[in-house]
Amino acid sequence: MPQWSDYSNGERIKILRGADLRQTDLAEMTGLSVVTIQKAEQDRALSLPTLLKIASALSVDTSVILGQQAPRRAMVRDDRTALRLLSTTVHDTASGYLPEGAEPVPIADLGEATRVAWDLYWSGDYQRLVGVLGPLLVDAAVTVSAMTGDSRLAAAGYLSDAYQIAACTANLLGARDLAYAAVGHSRSAAQRADEPLRLARVTSARSWVYLRDGRLREALELCEQAAATVEPRYSDASAERLTVYGNLLTHCAVNAARMEDEDRAGDYLSQVHAVGARLGVEHDFHGARFGPVTAVAQAVGVNVTIGRVGKALKLAGSVGRGQLGTLSDAARNRYGLDVAMAQADAKMYDAALDTLEETLTAAPQWARHQALPGVIVQKVGRASTGRLRRVADLIGVRPGVEGGFLPATPKTAL
Repeated sequence: MPQWSDYSNGERIKILRGADLRQTDLAEMTGLSVVTIQKAEQDRALSLPTLLKIASALSVDTSVILGQQAPRRAMVRDDRTALRLLSTTVHDTASGYLPEGAEPVPIADLGEATRVAWDLYWSGDYQRLVGVLGPLLVDAAVTVSAMTGDSRLAAAGYLSDAYQIAACTANLLGARDLAYAAVGHSRSAAQRADEPLRLARVTSARSWVYLRDGRLREALELCEQAAATVEPRYSDASAERLTVYGNLLTHCAVNAARMEDEDRAGDYLSQVHAVGARLGVEHDFHGARFGPVTAVAQAVGVNVTIGRVGKALKLAGSVGRGQLGTLSDAARNRYGLDVAMAQADAKMYDAALDTLEETLTAAPQWARHQALPGVIVQKVGRASTGRLRRVADLIGVRPGVEGGFLPATPKTAL
């Protein structure tokens, strides 16, 4: 499969433009003539002003068009545009650059907007999420600066949530620098809000950023320290505290599994199940959902990671479809991928493809940003032909080819 640098500048422009954006559309977006766009895509002419205008319209850095760096995995044009807008809003609000004449909003409105933003995040609708998250960041920042007393504390809490959602979104889309910046702003706002449980939630998000950046030991230490600070006592075992604590223990188990520390991962899973049983039902708090079903779903993924495939499948067999409905969309989809991976490891290839296809069809936008589907397709290999090609088409890879996030031909959109 060609590397991104193997294409010409014109081919890279054509790929980034994709089938949904015509040359006439790109000409209108850039203010350039159609002839200029055609020449650029034919490698007949690409001046610096033209390059800058095309890169801006396609929401990429000029280095991507020049082949110096590849576009982020599974990032279509709308994703790139959303990420750029999110980055601008995060940095502007954190630096105090707020719109002139902006006024504080009622705390109840901030709370409702935050709930909507979390729902969009967990549903995997990242483009709509940015449309909500941008105004939320501005409104919360303006309200914090204008309020005093309890209202200021409450607004700071919602500002922390908004930055945390931004950090998680950026982390998922591979914008690591933005994720680090946003989670730092989230922590500062949570400290201002003076809410230990909210601060612990931010720590779990920070741990996830570390995890995806390969800083496994530091990620685990963060989770362990935060879990120790919010561990429920007999005098304070509220559903909120149990939810945050269970969420942190889950992060500990995942990090230990990634470090190939099976005993430690197993110990944390035992605690995760115990906390889930103690809650009895799924509970939401500051964007986290935890309970007995979440505990089992997470345990499936951890057991797959540490190679206990039989145990993972046994746990999956204990979860009914009705129970899966209590999970968030993202958690349910991730569970589907974990089950498909376990089935592939157990050489249950047809079952793995069934599970994978069902998950990809149910959540195509979310699945675009996941690496696991490609891994599963590679593992199944040539065990199935027609069905394998159909599933591979859903994630844009070719069976038997590592990494295939680039198109097979320049005419195919990323």
